[in-house]
Amino acid sequence: MLDLNAELNPRLLGCLCCPVCGAPLGVDGNGRSLVCNGGRSERNPKGKVHLFDGGAGGYVHLAPGHGGGGDAKEAVHARSAFLRSGYYTPAAEAIAALVRELTPKNGLVLDAGCGEGYYSGRIAEEGFPVLGVDLSKFAADTAAKTARRARMNCGQASSTLYAVGSVFELPVADETFDTVTNIFAPCAPAEYARVLKPGGRLIVAGAGERHLFGLKELIYDDPYLNDPRRDLPAEDDGLRLLEVRNVTFTITVHDPDHRAALFSMTPYYWRTSREGHSRLAAADTLTTEVSFDLHIYEKA
Repeated sequence: MLDLNAELNPRLLGCLCCPVCGAPLGVDGNGRSLVCNGGRSERNPKGKVHLFDGGAGGYVHLAPGHGGGGDAKEAVHARSAFLRSGYYTPAAEAIAALVRELTPKNGLVLDAGCGEGYYSGRIAEEGFPVLGVDLSKFAADTAAKTARRARMNCGQASSTLYAVGSVFELPVADETFDTVTNIFAPCAPAEYARVLKPGGRLIVAGAGERHLFGLKELIYDDPYLNDPRRDLPAEDDGLRLLEVRNVTFTITVHDPDHRAALFSMTPYYWRTSREGHSRLAAADTLTTEVSFDLHIYEKA
């Protein structure tokens, strides 16, 4: 039976707040739910107590306003299989190294739009407690189950906590995290600035100019270079751009299922003609550049 007291990192648990009224959250007496203290406030004039059940895999559902959303189960499984095969390992290593460089030794990290936890799990290996938030319950469940298996294999205490939630309404108290990562997920600059401590860092990862250009050469008659992300923080978001770094490497994908999974992870999937889909399906292999632009910001 699920026991959230055993599953959830206590430091990360202390950062959570009720998505309904904003009050602090704690584990209920049954060990299977999170509950707020029900104090009276402007958002909760009647002092109502709010209860949130934990998922069987160890995640918590903190998006009561969303009946469902984010990636579907099939998409999460396909992406997980692709990432577990190691194609994006250089990107994960670079992001983990950057977090290690920018985050205080005892700092807390929030992975906003964490998906199935591929990057947040690697960051946690650096010794940082990591809260991963994603709107897909299937992604949060996969991330939590993967983290639980890793804990059981190494016998260490929990260093991650995964929650279903929106990056635009994070169930997190103000100024509680040292670093926020946002990796190929919707960017909510004002919300990230709210949850970062003063001087905290935000890392926003997006497609570099030649990201997956080999894939584009295969599916498009006239392949094009990528534009920069359009949802990057602006000057009035309370976040100052420090620098932009790039990670570029080449992958070769032989497995047709992995090629299909990679394609489905991109916005190109929905913009490609039937002929383009057919060319990818008929290809014997795919060799392409992978390019991540890492924008680094500091909270003022």
